[in-house]
Amino acid sequence: MRCPECAFVQGPRARCKRCGTALDAGFTPAPPDPDRPSSGGTSEAGRHRSPWWGLAKEVFLEVPTRVNPLTFYARVALYLGFAIWGWGFITTDHAALVDGYPPVSQSFMHLVNLIFHEAGHVIFMPFGTFMMTLGGTLGQLLIPFIVMGTFLLKTRDAFAASIGLWWLGQSFLDVAPYINDARAMQLTLLGGVTGRDVPGYHDWESILRDLGWLQYDHTLAGLAYATGAALMLLAIAWGAAVLYLQYKNLDKPS
Repeated sequence: MRCPECAFVQGPRARCKRCGTALDAGFTPAPPDPDRPSSGGTSEAGRHRSPWWGLAKEVFLEVPTRVNPLTFYARVALYLGFAIWGWGFITTDHAALVDGYPPVSQSFMHLVNLIFHEAGHVIFMPFGTFMMTLGGTLGQLLIPFIVMGTFLLKTRDAFAASIGLWWLGQSFLDVAPYINDARAMQLTLLGGVTGRDVPGYHDWESILRDLGWLQYDHTLAGLAYATGAALMLLAIAWGAAVLYLQYKNLDKPS
């Protein structure tokens, strides 16, 4: 159904999900999709499809009913930039990075993540030494997750949320070399020193040593890398799907 107040298209409900207008009377059903073949009734797949699918589609693939062409093509350009940049992150051999970390092409995002990494240490300080140390990594992962959730649930901007997911994946990739260096402690850290120069300064050496997992540093780094790569690829696919749906609702010149 279509809300008579804000024209937001949604499933049957008592009130509009976007503006709260009562929908029990006076609503206008959404027009049928001309590109979707009609079988003259409910299909077998439709009858057995989980209601969660409809909710997931409404949340993750929501697009405006009318899309401004200028805004759309600006988003296409932004999408292409992030897709190419993301591929550069994914194809970098993070396990081999030592003195050359971060590469020049990736230093901007590393500096962005570093701000929230250091803030995470401060935020988690009241929870003890272990959580304060882990808080650096938690901080740089939580911020992009919060950004994604805010765009997805608060502003209802699925495309912007896909960029937030891209950032979350990139942040996992950013922390992978740090985990991988837990035993070697060769990476140059903030302040121009290595973990060998200052005992207890290397976050992941301290974390894994406290957990008794120091021998698993390469395995955990690989897991962080795989998670980050998967999230970035998912974000790229998600952004493409949202742009495709927006293209179908593009305002046509009168």
